[in-house]
Amino acid sequence: MSPNARKLLKTIPGFLISGFFLWYTFWPRDGGKKGISIAQIRGLRIVEPAWILGLVAFGIVSYTLRSVRWHRMMRSTGVTLLACARILMTSLAANNILPFRIGDIMRTFTYAPDLRTTPSVVLSTLLLEKLLDIFVLVSFFTAFLGPTASPHQRTISHGLLGLSIIGLGVLLLGARTLEAPLRRLFLRLPEKPILLKLEHWIVLALECIRNIGLAGSLVLLVESIIIWSCEGLQFVSFAHIIGLKSGPAGPWQAVAYANLSYLIPSSPGGIGPFELATKTALVRHGADPAQATLYGLALHAWMLVTITAVGGAMFLAHRIRQTARRSLLKEIETLPSQLPDS
Repeated sequence: MSPNARKLLKTIPGFLISGFFLWYTFWPRDGGKKGISIAQIRGLRIVEPAWILGLVAFGIVSYTLRSVRWHRMMRSTGVTLLACARILMTSLAANNILPFRIGDIMRTFTYAPDLRTTPSVVLSTLLLEKLLDIFVLVSFFTAFLGPTASPHQRTISHGLLGLSIIGLGVLLLGARTLEAPLRRLFLRLPEKPILLKLEHWIVLALECIRNIGLAGSLVLLVESIIIWSCEGLQFVSFAHIIGLKSGPAGPWQAVAYANLSYLIPSSPGGIGPFELATKTALVRHGADPAQATLYGLALHAWMLVTITAVGGAMFLAHRIRQTARRSLLKEIETLPSQLPDS
């Protein structure tokens, strides 16, 4: 079997997972009482067009702040904010159209020279970025759980929030003291290449946090809260645009559900898990199931198209300014077959 055929074969499970989630979300069951029809999709209308301005504005603020946050993490390398924004948006666009989160891999390895640093340093910033995002999303998940949540669900959500707070606090406050205990821990483990790389990356992530400092880390946390608040306001704006009726916490719970659903392996763009997660959150807060399904479908389509278009435009604009042009496929061909040590 050729390498290309093997790569194609590896994408099949992700598409099957997405297909299952889409079927479960949209296909009518129980005699047609669940799911939606083509007629309902065609009946989707803009009810309050003024909220489109809010949708666009909050999106711009959210992704601008993402670029500013990452630039703050990378500031010691001397890279410009514009370069960080271009690489970040290009990687997000690639994640939307290519499998295996290749956008994140490109950001780490392909664009490390543009960022004037090594892949390991870039990877350490990605780990911190993901940690901050998960902490805020878990906080939203807990805060907007809704009145219908069972005691068991509340216990789980509070446990996840507690673990997130402890993990984030330990990293931000104890980055200087964690390195020695972690090195001792890894010394007790078998000397396997993957464990050596994991130790290397964790130490670099701690070094990244130390370099940012406690004050800088708190600024990153505040920026993360604002970023996801703007994301939540996009969900709120879109609910007004199509006239979705739910409890006031519904769109905010949907932000947490939808973005945490990206942790589920699926096709590029998280198609399938996103729609089901959004629908589940909104129905929990009193939304009509069919309307919640249409909301998730339309909002996800908007996000995929706009982020991919902006990232693709920034990628092409940069390539046009280069004398030696390489296509995105050429960029992917330069990715390493295995993760390097630095």
